Amino acid sequence: MTFIDPMTKSTDPALTEFIDLFRQAFTAGALVRLLLSKYQGQDAELQRVQIRPVQLKNELLLSFLSENRTFDSTKNYTLADACTLLTAWIGRDFYNALLETQSQEVQLGISKKGKVLLNKRKIAQPKAPAVLAHNKEKHRFVEQSRPYLQALGITDAQGQLIPSMSKKWKQINKFIEVLSKAISQTGLAQQQALHVADFGSGKAYLTFAVFDYLTSTLGLKAQVTGVELRQPLVDLCNNTARLLALDGLQFEQGDVKHFKARGINVMIALHACDTATDYAIHMGIRTGAEIIMCSPCCHKELRPQLLSPPVLSPLLVHGIHAGQQAEMLTDGLRALLLEAHGYDTQVFEFISLEHTSKNKMILAQKRKKPKDNKAVLAQIAELKAFYGIKQHCLETLLATAEPTS
Repeated sequence: MTFIDPMTKSTDPALTEFIDLFRQAFTAGALVRLLLSKYQGQDAELQRVQIRPVQLKNELLLSFLSENRTFDSTKNYTLADACTLLTAWIGRDFYNALLETQSQEVQLGISKKGKVLLNKRKIAQPKAPAVLAHNKEKHRFVEQSRPYLQALGITDAQGQLIPSMSKKWKQINKFIEVLSKAISQTGLAQQQALHVADFGSGKAYLTFAVFDYLTSTLGLKAQVTGVELRQPLVDLCNNTARLLALDGLQFEQGDVKHFKARGINVMIALHACDTATDYAIHMGIRTGAEIIMCSPCCHKELRPQLLSPPVLSPLLVHGIHAGQQAEMLTDGLRALLLEAHGYDTQVFEFISLEHTSKNKMILAQKRKKPKDNKAVLAQIAELKAFYGIKQHCLETLLATAEPTS
Protein backbone atom coordinates (compact mmCIF):
# COMPACT_ATOMS: atom_id res chain seq x y z
CA MET A 1 0.00 0.00 0.00
CA THR A 2 1.24 3.50 -0.82
CA PHE A 3 1.02 5.77 2.19
CA ILE A 4 0.30 9.41 1.34
CA ASP A 5 -0.06 12.30 3.74
CA PRO A 6 -3.75 13.25 4.05
CA MET A 7 -4.84 16.78 3.24
CA THR A 8 -7.95 16.82 5.41
CA LYS A 9 -8.96 15.47 8.82
CA SER A 10 -12.30 14.19 10.05
CA THR A 11 -13.89 16.08 12.94
CA ASP A 12 -16.24 13.30 14.11
CA PRO A 13 -16.09 13.31 17.94
CA ALA A 14 -16.16 9.49 18.18
CA LEU A 15 -13.19 9.21 15.81
CA THR A 16 -11.37 11.97 17.68
CA GLU A 17 -11.92 10.10 20.96
CA PHE A 18 -10.69 6.86 19.39
CA ILE A 19 -7.48 8.49 18.14
CA ASP A 20 -6.96 10.09 21.58
CA LEU A 21 -7.32 6.69 23.27
CA PHE A 22 -4.78 5.26 20.84
CA ARG A 23 -2.38 8.12 21.54
CA GLN A 24 -2.78 7.76 25.32
CA ALA A 25 -2.24 3.98 25.23
CA PHE A 26 0.97 4.35 23.22
CA THR A 27 2.30 7.17 25.42
CA ALA A 28 1.54 5.21 28.59
CA GLY A 29 3.17 2.04 27.27
CA ALA A 30 -0.15 0.18 27.38
CA LEU A 31 -0.74 -0.37 23.66
CA VAL A 32 -1.07 -3.99 22.53
CA ARG A 33 -2.15 -3.42 18.94
CA LEU A 34 -4.51 -1.53 16.62
CA LEU A 35 -6.18 -3.46 13.80
CA LEU A 36 -7.70 -1.69 10.79
CA SER A 37 -10.06 -3.84 8.70
CA LYS A 38 -13.02 -3.69 6.27
CA TYR A 39 -10.80 -2.01 3.72
CA GLN A 40 -12.71 -0.19 0.97
CA GLY A 41 -9.87 1.73 -0.66
CA GLN A 42 -8.40 1.55 -4.15
CA ASP A 43 -5.52 -0.85 -3.46
CA ALA A 44 -6.76 -4.22 -4.75
CA GLU A 45 -3.97 -6.06 -2.90
CA LEU A 46 -4.50 -4.67 0.60
CA GLN A 47 -6.67 -6.53 3.10
CA ARG A 48 -5.95 -5.00 6.51
CA VAL A 49 -3.30 -3.18 8.58
CA GLN A 50 -1.95 -4.12 12.01
CA ILE A 51 -0.20 -1.47 14.10
CA ARG A 52 2.10 -2.26 17.03
CA PRO A 53 4.81 -0.42 18.95
CA VAL A 54 8.35 -1.22 17.86
CA GLN A 55 11.66 -0.35 19.48
CA LEU A 56 14.25 0.89 16.97
CA LYS A 57 17.53 1.67 18.70
CA ASN A 58 16.58 4.36 21.23
CA GLU A 59 13.30 5.37 19.60
CA LEU A 60 9.83 3.92 20.14
CA LEU A 61 7.85 3.96 16.90
CA LEU A 62 4.71 2.39 15.46
CA SER A 63 5.05 -0.49 13.02
CA PHE A 64 2.36 -0.58 10.28
CA LEU A 65 2.08 -4.10 8.87
CA SER A 66 0.05 -4.07 5.63
CA GLU A 67 -1.38 -7.53 5.02
CA ASN A 68 -1.75 -8.00 1.26
CA ARG A 69 -3.09 -10.81 -0.89
CA THR A 70 0.39 -11.65 -2.13
CA PHE A 71 2.96 -10.54 0.42
CA ASP A 72 3.07 -8.25 3.44
CA SER A 73 4.96 -4.99 3.86
CA THR A 74 6.00 -2.96 6.89
CA LYS A 75 6.63 0.75 7.49
CA ASN A 76 7.42 2.55 10.72
CA TYR A 77 5.99 5.91 11.83
CA THR A 78 6.20 8.35 14.71
CA LEU A 79 3.14 8.77 16.90
CA ALA A 80 2.27 12.10 15.31
CA ASP A 81 2.46 10.72 11.76
CA ALA A 82 0.54 7.60 12.77
CA CYS A 83 -2.32 9.65 14.24
CA THR A 84 -2.48 11.80 11.12
CA LEU A 85 -2.71 8.72 8.90
CA LEU A 86 -5.35 7.07 11.09
CA THR A 87 -7.48 10.20 11.08
CA ALA A 88 -7.47 10.21 7.28
CA TRP A 89 -7.87 6.47 6.71
CA ILE A 90 -10.65 5.56 9.15
CA GLY A 91 -13.93 6.31 7.45
CA ARG A 92 -12.33 6.78 4.05
CA ASP A 93 -10.42 3.54 3.46
CA PHE A 94 -11.09 1.44 6.58
CA TYR A 95 -14.52 1.01 8.13
CA ASN A 96 -13.57 -0.96 11.21
CA ALA A 97 -10.85 -0.45 13.84
CA LEU A 98 -10.06 -2.47 16.96
CA LEU A 99 -7.83 -0.92 19.64
CA GLU A 100 -6.39 -3.35 22.20
CA THR A 101 -4.68 -2.03 25.31
CA GLN A 102 -3.61 -3.70 28.55
CA SER A 103 -6.93 -2.93 30.22
CA GLN A 104 -9.58 -2.53 27.52
CA GLU A 105 -10.71 -3.13 23.95
CA VAL A 106 -12.21 -0.30 21.94
CA GLN A 107 -14.16 -1.14 18.79
CA LEU A 108 -14.88 1.55 16.24
CA GLY A 109 -17.20 0.83 13.34
CA ILE A 110 -18.67 2.92 10.58
CA SER A 111 -22.09 2.05 9.21
CA LYS A 112 -23.15 2.19 5.56
CA LYS A 113 -24.72 5.57 6.28
CA GLY A 114 -21.46 6.89 7.66
CA LYS A 115 -22.38 6.79 11.34
CA VAL A 116 -19.40 6.24 13.65
CA LEU A 117 -20.07 3.77 16.48
CA LEU A 118 -17.72 3.44 19.46
CA ASN A 119 -17.84 0.53 21.90
CA LYS A 120 -15.54 0.11 24.92
CA ARG A 121 -15.04 -3.09 26.90
CA LYS A 122 -12.94 -3.63 30.01
CA ILE A 123 -10.69 -6.70 30.01
CA ALA A 124 -10.89 -9.01 33.01
CA GLN A 125 -7.38 -10.39 32.52
CA PRO A 126 -4.87 -7.60 31.75
CA LYS A 127 -2.79 -8.07 28.61
CA ALA A 128 0.93 -7.55 28.31
CA PRO A 129 1.93 -4.55 26.18
CA ALA A 130 3.41 -5.34 22.78
CA VAL A 131 6.75 -3.62 22.37
CA LEU A 132 8.60 -5.36 19.58
CA ALA A 133 12.33 -5.37 19.23
CA HIS A 134 13.50 -4.48 15.75
CA ASN A 135 14.94 -7.94 15.12
CA LYS A 136 11.55 -9.46 15.89
CA GLU A 137 9.74 -7.17 13.50
CA LYS A 138 10.97 -8.94 10.37
CA HIS A 139 9.23 -12.27 10.16
CA ARG A 140 11.19 -14.69 8.01
CA PHE A 141 9.59 -17.61 6.18
CA VAL A 142 12.97 -19.34 5.94
CA GLU A 143 15.07 -20.31 8.94
CA GLN A 144 18.64 -19.08 8.60
CA SER A 145 19.94 -22.29 10.20
CA ARG A 146 18.70 -24.58 7.42
CA PRO A 147 21.55 -26.84 6.12
CA TYR A 148 20.92 -26.15 2.43
CA LEU A 149 21.68 -22.46 2.93
CA GLN A 150 25.21 -23.31 4.05
CA ALA A 151 25.63 -25.84 1.23
CA LEU A 152 24.64 -23.17 -1.32
CA GLY A 153 26.99 -20.58 0.15
CA ILE A 154 24.35 -18.27 1.62
CA THR A 155 25.37 -18.82 5.24
CA ASP A 156 28.70 -19.79 6.79
CA ALA A 157 29.59 -22.77 9.01
CA GLN A 158 28.12 -20.96 12.05
CA GLY A 159 24.83 -20.31 10.28
CA GLN A 160 25.56 -16.61 9.87
CA LEU A 161 24.52 -14.83 6.69
CA ILE A 162 27.40 -14.13 4.29
CA PRO A 163 27.19 -10.36 3.59
CA SER A 164 27.51 -10.69 -0.19
CA MET A 165 24.44 -13.00 -0.19
CA SER A 166 22.12 -10.67 1.74
CA LYS A 167 20.08 -9.75 -1.35
CA LYS A 168 19.67 -13.39 -2.31
CA TRP A 169 18.56 -14.18 1.26
CA LYS A 170 15.87 -11.50 1.10
CA GLN A 171 14.73 -12.70 -2.30
CA ILE A 172 14.36 -16.29 -1.11
CA ASN A 173 12.26 -15.16 1.84
CA LYS A 174 10.02 -12.98 -0.33
CA PHE A 175 9.47 -15.78 -2.83
CA ILE A 176 8.57 -18.29 -0.10
CA GLU A 177 6.22 -15.71 1.43
CA VAL A 178 4.34 -15.37 -1.87
CA LEU A 179 4.29 -19.15 -2.34
CA SER A 180 3.10 -19.69 1.22
CA LYS A 181 0.02 -17.52 0.73
CA ALA A 182 -0.78 -19.13 -2.61
CA ILE A 183 -0.53 -22.63 -1.11
CA SER A 184 -2.84 -21.59 1.71
CA GLN A 185 -5.39 -19.99 -0.61
CA THR A 186 -5.51 -22.95 -3.01
CA GLY A 187 -5.80 -25.53 -0.23
CA LEU A 188 -2.63 -27.36 -1.30
CA ALA A 189 -1.41 -27.34 2.31
CA GLN A 190 -4.06 -29.99 3.05
CA GLN A 191 -2.75 -32.39 0.41
CA GLN A 192 -0.47 -35.21 1.45
CA ALA A 193 1.86 -34.90 -1.52
CA LEU A 194 2.83 -32.15 -3.97
CA HIS A 195 4.74 -32.07 -7.23
CA VAL A 196 6.61 -28.86 -8.08
CA ALA A 197 8.52 -28.09 -11.28
CA ASP A 198 10.97 -25.18 -11.42
CA PHE A 199 12.01 -24.35 -14.99
CA GLY A 200 15.30 -22.55 -15.50
CA SER A 201 16.34 -23.46 -11.97
CA GLY A 202 19.94 -22.24 -12.43
CA LYS A 203 21.92 -22.52 -9.20
CA ALA A 204 18.66 -23.65 -7.55
CA TYR A 205 18.54 -21.30 -4.57
CA LEU A 206 14.75 -21.16 -4.87
CA THR A 207 14.36 -24.82 -5.78
CA PHE A 208 16.08 -25.92 -2.56
CA ALA A 209 14.10 -23.33 -0.57
CA VAL A 210 10.77 -24.55 -1.99
CA PHE A 211 11.58 -28.18 -1.21
CA ASP A 212 12.69 -27.34 2.33
CA TYR A 213 9.60 -25.20 2.98
CA LEU A 214 7.19 -27.88 1.76
CA THR A 215 8.86 -30.75 3.61
CA SER A 216 10.30 -29.19 6.76
CA THR A 217 7.86 -26.32 7.45
CA LEU A 218 4.60 -27.76 6.10
CA GLY A 219 5.48 -31.41 6.65
CA LEU A 220 4.33 -32.45 3.18
CA LYS A 221 5.65 -35.21 0.98
CA ALA A 222 7.02 -33.24 -1.96
CA GLN A 223 8.54 -34.10 -5.29
CA VAL A 224 10.43 -31.04 -6.56
CA THR A 225 12.09 -31.11 -9.97
CA GLY A 226 14.49 -28.42 -11.14
CA VAL A 227 14.81 -28.22 -14.92
CA GLU A 228 17.93 -26.51 -16.24
CA LEU A 229 19.50 -26.33 -19.70
CA ARG A 230 23.11 -26.23 -18.47
CA GLN A 231 24.31 -29.74 -17.60
CA PRO A 232 27.11 -28.62 -15.21
CA LEU A 233 24.53 -26.86 -13.04
CA VAL A 234 22.26 -29.90 -13.15
CA ASP A 235 25.14 -32.09 -11.92
CA LEU A 236 26.15 -29.60 -9.24
CA CYS A 237 22.63 -29.33 -7.83
CA ASN A 238 22.03 -33.10 -7.90
CA ASN A 239 25.28 -33.64 -6.01
CA THR A 240 24.26 -31.07 -3.38
CA ALA A 241 20.84 -32.70 -2.98
CA ARG A 242 22.50 -36.11 -2.50
CA LEU A 243 24.98 -34.77 0.05
CA LEU A 244 22.07 -33.31 2.05
CA ALA A 245 20.04 -36.54 1.66
CA LEU A 246 17.08 -34.62 0.22
CA ASP A 247 14.97 -37.47 -1.08
CA GLY A 248 12.39 -36.04 -3.45
CA LEU A 249 14.52 -33.20 -4.83
CA GLN A 250 16.08 -33.80 -8.23
CA PHE A 251 17.39 -31.89 -11.23
CA GLU A 252 17.08 -32.72 -14.92
CA GLN A 253 18.64 -31.29 -18.06
CA GLY A 254 16.13 -29.74 -20.45
CA ASP A 255 14.04 -26.69 -21.25
CA VAL A 256 10.42 -25.73 -20.88
CA LYS A 257 9.64 -26.18 -24.59
CA HIS A 258 10.48 -29.88 -24.66
CA PHE A 259 10.09 -31.08 -21.06
CA LYS A 260 7.28 -33.61 -20.60
CA ALA A 261 5.42 -32.85 -17.40
CA ARG A 262 2.38 -34.46 -15.80
CA GLY A 263 0.57 -33.97 -12.54
CA ILE A 264 2.34 -30.76 -11.51
CA ASN A 265 0.74 -28.86 -8.63
CA VAL A 266 3.06 -25.83 -8.70
CA MET A 267 4.77 -24.60 -11.88
CA ILE A 268 7.60 -22.06 -11.45
CA ALA A 269 9.45 -20.26 -14.23
CA LEU A 270 11.50 -17.22 -13.27
CA HIS A 271 13.20 -15.08 -15.90
CA ALA A 272 12.18 -17.31 -18.78
CA CYS A 273 13.20 -15.22 -21.78
CA ASP A 274 10.52 -13.91 -24.18
CA THR A 275 8.18 -16.70 -25.36
CA ALA A 276 9.72 -19.25 -22.97
CA THR A 277 7.35 -17.73 -20.40
CA ASP A 278 4.42 -18.57 -22.71
CA TYR A 279 5.58 -22.17 -23.01
CA ALA A 280 5.87 -22.36 -19.21
CA ILE A 281 2.37 -20.98 -18.65
CA HIS A 282 1.00 -23.33 -21.30
CA MET A 283 2.63 -26.29 -19.59
CA GLY A 284 1.19 -25.22 -16.24
CA ILE A 285 -2.33 -24.98 -17.69
CA ARG A 286 -1.98 -28.23 -19.64
CA THR A 287 -0.82 -30.21 -16.62
CA GLY A 288 -3.54 -28.68 -14.39
CA ALA A 289 -1.23 -26.90 -11.96
CA GLU A 290 -3.04 -25.25 -9.08
CA ILE A 291 -0.37 -22.54 -8.88
CA ILE A 292 1.60 -20.94 -11.73
CA MET A 293 4.39 -18.50 -10.83
CA CYS A 294 6.25 -16.69 -13.62
CA SER A 295 8.68 -13.81 -13.65
CA PRO A 296 8.84 -12.76 -17.34
CA CYS A 297 12.05 -11.62 -18.96
CA CYS A 298 12.32 -9.87 -22.34
CA HIS A 299 9.22 -9.03 -24.39
CA LYS A 300 10.30 -9.30 -28.02
CA GLU A 301 7.38 -11.01 -29.73
CA LEU A 302 4.73 -8.28 -29.71
CA ARG A 303 6.83 -5.14 -30.07
CA PRO A 304 7.30 -5.38 -33.87
CA GLN A 305 3.55 -6.02 -34.29
CA LEU A 306 2.25 -3.05 -32.31
CA LEU A 307 0.31 -0.41 -34.21
CA SER A 308 -0.23 2.25 -31.58
CA PRO A 309 -2.74 5.09 -32.05
CA PRO A 310 -1.21 8.22 -33.65
CA VAL A 311 -2.02 10.27 -30.55
CA LEU A 312 0.53 8.17 -28.61
CA SER A 313 3.37 8.62 -31.08
CA PRO A 314 4.99 11.53 -29.17
CA LEU A 315 5.27 9.26 -26.14
CA LEU A 316 6.33 6.09 -27.91
CA VAL A 317 9.08 7.78 -29.93
CA HIS A 318 11.17 7.08 -26.84
CA GLY A 319 12.41 3.51 -26.89
CA ILE A 320 11.95 2.98 -23.18
CA HIS A 321 8.25 3.85 -23.42
CA ALA A 322 7.75 1.60 -26.44
CA GLY A 323 9.40 -1.22 -24.52
CA GLN A 324 7.22 -0.62 -21.46
CA GLN A 325 4.11 -0.66 -23.62
CA ALA A 326 5.12 -3.98 -25.19
CA GLU A 327 5.87 -5.41 -21.76
CA MET A 328 2.54 -4.28 -20.29
CA LEU A 329 0.57 -5.63 -23.23
CA THR A 330 2.43 -8.96 -23.38
CA ASP A 331 1.96 -9.70 -19.68
CA GLY A 332 -1.55 -8.26 -19.63
CA LEU A 333 -2.61 -10.67 -22.38
CA ARG A 334 -0.91 -13.53 -20.54
CA ALA A 335 -2.93 -12.72 -17.43
CA LEU A 336 -6.17 -12.53 -19.44
CA LEU A 337 -5.45 -15.84 -21.18
CA LEU A 338 -4.87 -17.45 -17.78
CA GLU A 339 -8.19 -15.99 -16.62
CA ALA A 340 -9.87 -17.49 -19.69
CA HIS A 341 -8.43 -20.90 -18.86
CA GLY A 342 -9.63 -21.20 -15.29
CA TYR A 343 -7.22 -19.14 -13.17
CA ASP A 344 -7.46 -16.12 -10.91
CA THR A 345 -4.44 -14.04 -11.80
CA GLN A 346 -2.37 -11.24 -10.28
CA VAL A 347 0.48 -9.27 -11.85
CA PHE A 348 2.64 -7.41 -9.34
CA GLU A 349 6.12 -6.09 -8.67
CA PHE A 350 8.54 -8.59 -7.19
CA ILE A 351 12.15 -8.40 -6.02
CA SER A 352 14.49 -9.29 -8.87
CA LEU A 353 16.16 -12.65 -8.40
CA GLU A 354 19.03 -11.73 -10.70
CA HIS A 355 19.55 -8.19 -9.37
CA THR A 356 18.03 -6.60 -12.49
CA SER A 357 14.98 -4.46 -13.17
CA LYS A 358 13.03 -7.52 -14.33
CA ASN A 359 11.03 -7.84 -11.14
CA LYS A 360 7.46 -8.49 -12.27
CA MET A 361 5.62 -11.63 -11.25
CA ILE A 362 2.55 -13.29 -12.73
CA LEU A 363 0.83 -15.38 -10.07
CA ALA A 364 -2.08 -17.57 -11.16
CA GLN A 365 -4.19 -19.75 -8.87
CA LYS A 366 -6.58 -22.32 -10.31
CA ARG A 367 -10.18 -21.28 -9.86
CA LYS A 368 -12.31 -23.48 -7.63
CA LYS A 369 -15.67 -22.49 -9.13
CA PRO A 370 -16.65 -22.28 -12.83
CA LYS A 371 -16.81 -18.86 -14.45
CA ASP A 372 -18.18 -17.60 -17.74
CA ASN A 373 -15.12 -16.40 -19.65
CA LYS A 374 -16.85 -14.84 -22.66
CA ALA A 375 -16.14 -11.31 -21.42
CA VAL A 376 -12.45 -12.09 -20.93
CA LEU A 377 -12.15 -13.58 -24.41
CA ALA A 378 -13.83 -10.47 -25.81
CA GLN A 379 -11.31 -8.26 -24.00
CA ILE A 380 -8.43 -10.25 -25.50
CA ALA A 381 -9.87 -9.86 -29.00
CA GLU A 382 -10.41 -6.11 -28.53
CA LEU A 383 -6.86 -5.55 -27.31
CA LYS A 384 -5.39 -7.48 -30.22
CA ALA A 385 -7.50 -5.54 -32.73
CA PHE A 386 -6.66 -2.19 -31.13
CA TYR A 387 -2.90 -2.81 -31.29
CA GLY A 388 -2.92 -4.78 -34.55
CA ILE A 389 -1.56 -7.95 -32.96
CA LYS A 390 -1.67 -10.94 -35.28
CA GLN A 391 0.02 -13.52 -33.07
CA HIS A 392 0.60 -14.11 -29.37
CA CYS A 393 2.60 -17.25 -28.54
CA LEU A 394 0.55 -18.32 -25.51
CA GLU A 395 -2.73 -17.88 -27.37
CA THR A 396 -1.38 -19.99 -30.22
CA LEU A 397 -0.26 -22.73 -27.84
CA LEU A 398 -3.65 -22.78 -26.15
CA ALA A 399 -5.62 -22.74 -29.39
CA THR A 400 -5.69 -26.55 -29.58
CA ALA A 401 -7.89 -26.76 -26.47
CA GLU A 402 -11.11 -25.01 -25.52
CA PRO A 403 -10.89 -22.56 -22.58
CA THR A 404 -11.74 -24.13 -19.25
CA SER A 405 -13.67 -22.53 -16.43
